[in-house]
Amino acid sequence: MAVQQSTPQHVDLVFRNATVVDGTGAPRRVADVAVAGDRIVAVGDCGAMQADRTVDATARVLAPGFIDAHTHDDGYLLVHRDMTPKVSQCITTVVTGNCGISVAPLVSSAPPQPLDLLGPPALFRFETFAQWLDALRATPANVNVVPLLGHSTLRVRAMPQLDRTANETEVAAMREEVRLAMEAGAFGVSTGTFYPPAAAATEAEIIAVCEPVRAHGGLYSTHLRDETDDIVPSIEEALRIGRALDCPVVFSHHKVAGKRNHGRSVETLGLLSEAARLQPLCLDCHPYPATSTMLRLDRVRQSTRTMITWSTGYPAAGGRDFHELMRELGLDEDALLDKLRPAAAIYFIMDERDVERVAQFPLTIFGSDGLPFDSRPHPRQWGTFPRILARMVREDQLMSLETAIHKMSGLAAQQYGLQDRGRIAPGAFADLVLFDAGRVQDRATFEDPLQLSTGIHGVWVNGAQVWEQPAQQDGEGSALPAFSGRVLQRCPTELASAARL
Repeated sequence: MAVQQSTPQHVDLVFRNATVVDGTGAPRRVADVAVAGDRIVAVGDCGAMQADRTVDATARVLAPGFIDAHTHDDGYLLVHRDMTPKVSQCITTVVTGNCGISVAPLVSSAPPQPLDLLGPPALFRFETFAQWLDALRATPANVNVVPLLGHSTLRVRAMPQLDRTANETEVAAMREEVRLAMEAGAFGVSTGTFYPPAAAATEAEIIAVCEPVRAHGGLYSTHLRDETDDIVPSIEEALRIGRALDCPVVFSHHKVAGKRNHGRSVETLGLLSEAARLQPLCLDCHPYPATSTMLRLDRVRQSTRTMITWSTGYPAAGGRDFHELMRELGLDEDALLDKLRPAAAIYFIMDERDVERVAQFPLTIFGSDGLPFDSRPHPRQWGTFPRILARMVREDQLMSLETAIHKMSGLAAQQYGLQDRGRIAPGAFADLVLFDAGRVQDRATFEDPLQLSTGIHGVWVNGAQVWEQPAQQDGEGSALPAFSGRVLQRCPTELASAARL
């Protein structure tokens, strides 16, 4: 591609001889990429340009920054602005407020589970969603933010009793909070009817509460009511809600969980493929056969193994196997649950082939779904995206590098309505990652999850470098205090153009 004549001859940054994988799915090519301010200004031969900094990218991949489509970083962004677990794995944008839980709008000294998975009670200090967004803008982090509003958070705020359907007054109060949040900049609403705070919410309640999503061109994201035996009716419910709200549906961390359901991704993906012909939707997933959330006996019983990540009732349980603790302490399941809770766990509950099949689905994008304040988190918090590049692309060849990067960047940007993000092209924002495709590797494990990935040389957010890893120094690297992330704005036109099957 030739550099346009209007391109400035002096720029801030030029990558020379990069292997450009541009986020569109197009074949890789060798090119220079020039950046001025927060934008890419040229892709091609930039040999005549003068630059304040030049990066020799020979034999390295330059790609758009990765979009983590499923996070619980709402409070972590304010406390750990460096965002090391994310920028160290090439993530430049995070989607927050998933699974029905967001830190705002709620003021609480004791938020119920699973809201406590978002971090300490001090984070729940925002009376309005706008106040939380203002705090992010006043003290920006090293990544961009796509904010969702949590329906469970609204229920905790509006309802004195959560084990019932909301009444008309409560529905009206929650609907008003949705309107205010959408006006402030929320991209949409997420639900988590799998969890106790929203389990009693009916389909009608969700539609009534989320009505402002329709008027504001937002989206509906859902942790399904059931991901085990009743996954099909749960998918059908979410599709009906999307049609009622006339909005795209995001199926969070799509899986078929429980030993009885292994292999059923063929069925669920077939259903979603047919639905995608009639209404906009996408899925997100991560590349591990284990999930993580609050400690629940139904999940323990459906899993081949359960590892405790943290326990307030018995802190020594962290990192231990649930059934080993039962034998050691001489307790049955119910008694051990009472001793441990509140607590969280990792559940080995999925089949590897289902995980692969979901990842390969054309409308799947990727999300880590990490719980950042866990003392022993699921390794997905630190390793999701490098694991995809290393295992699914390089080792198992489940998809090409171009396809994987498209899912991580361009496709995710389309699905969330992000204008000028997720691609390398003149005029796009300079969210960029530079890595060695032959050496990129996750190192986080279930036993030792706080490990930096390798082979990732640099990450830039809006033109500013936020991560640097010296060449040939595996396991080392550091976040840089650029704090150049922004609260992003949705573009319904971009969203409407998102790919369908």
